[in-house]
Amino acid sequence: MKRVAILLATYNGEVWLAEQLSSLQGQTDTNLDIYISDDLSIDRTCSIVRTYTKNHPNIILLPSKDKFGSAAANFFRLLRNVDLTQVDYVALSDQDDIWQEDKLSYAVQKIQEFSVDAYSSNVTAFWPNGKQKLINKAQTQQQFDYIFESAGPGCTFVFTKRFALELQQFLITNQGECQQVALHDWFIYAFARSKGFKWFIDRESHMLYRQHADNVVGANVGLKAKLVRWGKLREGWLIKQALLIADILGYTDAWPISKLKRYSLLDRLVLIVNVRKLRRRLRDRVALALFLLLPLRK
Repeated sequence: MKRVAILLATYNGEVWLAEQLSSLQGQTDTNLDIYISDDLSIDRTCSIVRTYTKNHPNIILLPSKDKFGSAAANFFRLLRNVDLTQVDYVALSDQDDIWQEDKLSYAVQKIQEFSVDAYSSNVTAFWPNGKQKLINKAQTQQQFDYIFESAGPGCTFVFTKRFALELQQFLITNQGECQQVALHDWFIYAFARSKGFKWFIDRESHMLYRQHADNVVGANVGLKAKLVRWGKLREGWLIKQALLIADILGYTDAWPISKLKRYSLLDRLVLIVNVRKLRRRLRDRVALALFLLLPLRK
């Protein structure tokens, strides 16, 4: 069986953490270690983790002295500090989801089957009222989609050891520059694609993706969620993050980045004409095109 390191970032997750830890421990056909980094929770999160570590030696809580302040910074800390040299694969985990027992073994199977470096998948969003909805992220990858989006939720990501070690070294070397990155999953996908690694996005869902008021991103379902994201777009958040990631990863010579830097009407029209190369899903292309028609809100 393959050895997998699961990197779990926590913060005030006492309500959901025990259920998630149980689903992680229930993974079949894998030898796994679970490394947890807590962002100075003020609830019972660390107490729950310490209880688990007493009974499960494969659960390791990393010491935390400083506040990270975001899920991205917390995951970057895990990727920098955990010894990944003795594992075959690395997976990321949120504190509030529920994994099917074959999530990891299925991901490893697909990585081997398609000879890729990294894996992500669709998820099944679920709400407290029992509602469930498949979130489809498995559209065909496009030439420059990584400039504008992730491969899906980071909680579905599984990497080969080779990829994980290269990512780890990059994060160690560029720790200061990465502090302003808002979304670790987008950054990791951009790192992979811009460096020539192969990525597989699976149509299958092997986990329940919990939706609640404290989600950092969430499933973007419903009018309210879409309006919130539209407001962030209009304020320039997407462009600022795209330029930041491009600068850190060194692909500022890509033509979409040069257009984003100038952001003249002509530049925006060129991006709109080529929007098929920039996003995977049709409705996301339409939304990006509409956004690009307008000047940024001041």
